[in-house]
Amino acid sequence: MSAARDQVLADLRDRISSIEGESAKKAGCLPFGVAEIDSILPGGGLANGALHEFAGGGSGTVDGAAAALFAAGIAARTKGQIVWCLTRPDLFFPALAQAGLHPRRVIFVEGDKEEDVAASMEEALSYGGLGAVVGEMVRLPMVVSRRLQLVAERTGTLALVVRRWRRQTEANDFGQPTAAATRWRVSQLPSEELPVPGIGRPRWFLELMRSRAGECAEFYVGACDDKGRIHISSGPGHRQDQAGRSRHTG
Repeated sequence: MSAARDQVLADLRDRISSIEGESAKKAGCLPFGVAEIDSILPGGGLANGALHEFAGGGSGTVDGAAAALFAAGIAARTKGQIVWCLTRPDLFFPALAQAGLHPRRVIFVEGDKEEDVAASMEEALSYGGLGAVVGEMVRLPMVVSRRLQLVAERTGTLALVVRRWRRQTEANDFGQPTAAATRWRVSQLPSEELPVPGIGRPRWFLELMRSRAGECAEFYVGACDDKGRIHISSGPGHRQDQAGRSRHTG
């Protein structure tokens, strides 16, 4: 009788483990490798098994592209294939590679509507064997964000949503609450000078606008290198008003 009971308990544990996604992988976190940033994030980095949200500092394409490249650099530092869900196939592949994410690692899933993007993200996250799942959306309703957060928790997969605006009025939606564990805003800054004349490394102004159980913060960083890494940079110098404008946009 005892042996039969033990077998039943063992079967139940296996089923619970499967449901909770423990067999997929442990969540943990993905550190940036930058002490100033990792020290303020709970766990010392971006939490795996969680939803993270990114947007440009303004409604223009320049800051929107910076946000997409920031997300690409994060995805590049994970292991495994990346699923990128979108409605507009306008990503510049050489730019992704420059941010460390080689297109051969990426499976692009195109949908007609943002509802298709959300559904594709949810299905990809449910798989549980990917490095990260990225989705491009104008709006991220609370109900959608909760579903993505829950399935990411279940499989331990990193979920990244890039908010890309088509017009100025859509940027206002970024202030609405979502279930994302962190929310970031990325603004382009004048390039960082390099020893080679006429060449500079792109720089960003990062705003950590929300961090669950953590603090908000701002950073001047060098943009992602070919390994997806960023580094702390000096302030904006003679164009200091750029950061000020981005803080009051959207």
